[in-house]
Amino acid sequence: MSVTDPELLDRVRHRLAADSHGAATAPEPDVIAAAIRAESGGLLGDTDLLAALRYLQTEMVGVGRLEGLLADPSVTDVLVVGPDRVWADRGDGLEPTGVRFDDEAGVRRLAARLALGAGRRLDDAQPWVDGRLSGVGRGGSQVRLHAVIPPLAADGTCISLRVLHGASQGFDALVAGGALAAPIVPTVRAVVAARVAFLVVGGTGAGKTTVLNSLLGLVDERERILCVEDAPELAPQHPHVVRLVSRSANIEGAGEVTVRTLVRQALRMRPDRIVVGEVRGAEVVDLLTALNTGHDGCAGTLHANSITEVPARMEALAALGGMERRALHSQLAPAIQVILGVSRDRTGRRALTDVGLVHRDRGGLVRVVTAWSEGGGFTEHAPDLDDLLARRGAR
Repeated sequence: MSVTDPELLDRVRHRLAADSHGAATAPEPDVIAAAIRAESGGLLGDTDLLAALRYLQTEMVGVGRLEGLLADPSVTDVLVVGPDRVWADRGDGLEPTGVRFDDEAGVRRLAARLALGAGRRLDDAQPWVDGRLSGVGRGGSQVRLHAVIPPLAADGTCISLRVLHGASQGFDALVAGGALAAPIVPTVRAVVAARVAFLVVGGTGAGKTTVLNSLLGLVDERERILCVEDAPELAPQHPHVVRLVSRSANIEGAGEVTVRTLVRQALRMRPDRIVVGEVRGAEVVDLLTALNTGHDGCAGTLHANSITEVPARMEALAALGGMERRALHSQLAPAIQVILGVSRDRTGRRALTDVGLVHRDRGGLVRVVTAWSEGGGFTEHAPDLDDLLARRGAR
């Protein structure tokens, strides 16, 4: 009898599932060993029993065969498509890995277990899941989970894992690493010192959170920063930071605490600055309300491909909160003054590439003009940015 005999292992899994009565925690090694002995009829020797135990622990605990990839500190994304295609992104784009699963059923079991760990369900009645895992990989990272199963996923179960490495680099480290060009460094420092409200925008993996985190480290130590996030990524080098993290609903659909709710709570916690880790939904309405009630110097990140796309992106998000286009623009114009654009090139280099200024035209609509770009330097709108900073008392 093989220690990896599919029928034996399936019987062991079913026995463990029945004995656990739906518990979310993984079974202890002695419990797994007892189930192996029972289902094998005592025909396995000690060596084979130990091999079967190790195999099942890999299959039933944590992220299974993906553990090695997630333990790599350079890995930002792990993507699984069926049993034979596992990809990883180490900062230089996606590359295939040597990780393989025995069959489609093994990938689906892993997806279902991860969904359970995120307080979700994944089955024929609910064929996709979107959640968050804690304590995964090296250092117990936070991981965003998405999975979808056949028949929706035609090529086999798809698992997408994004490792949320906590941002910890300081401003000086980013400058030394070339992420901020020398000519724009004084201006960026002045934006923070002048308590100008700003957004850091860019695509996925462009380094938005890293740049925002470094800028928060420049805030006056006497100021209180309230950070509201979907996952705890911000860790600014500042003595007075309060972090609020949203919570997803459990399997029964109860217990959800949204970013929008936490923004409202932050307003009651005597903040000097409110920071939203990523503005991605209806919370934009509450954030703009906060920015227009005397909370200067607030900040956040926004997913956008360029700084000029910010108004349109904000319109779409505000619509989720029931705010009409004209109302959004009337709130946005006095609320946000500066837009910082970041990007990642094909070599994996992340850098601040644009600094924009929010302007309101005669029709009352907001547009973003470029005051500086990495490729072209300061533009004709740079004096307007200088005037804004001067009025706020910064040079």
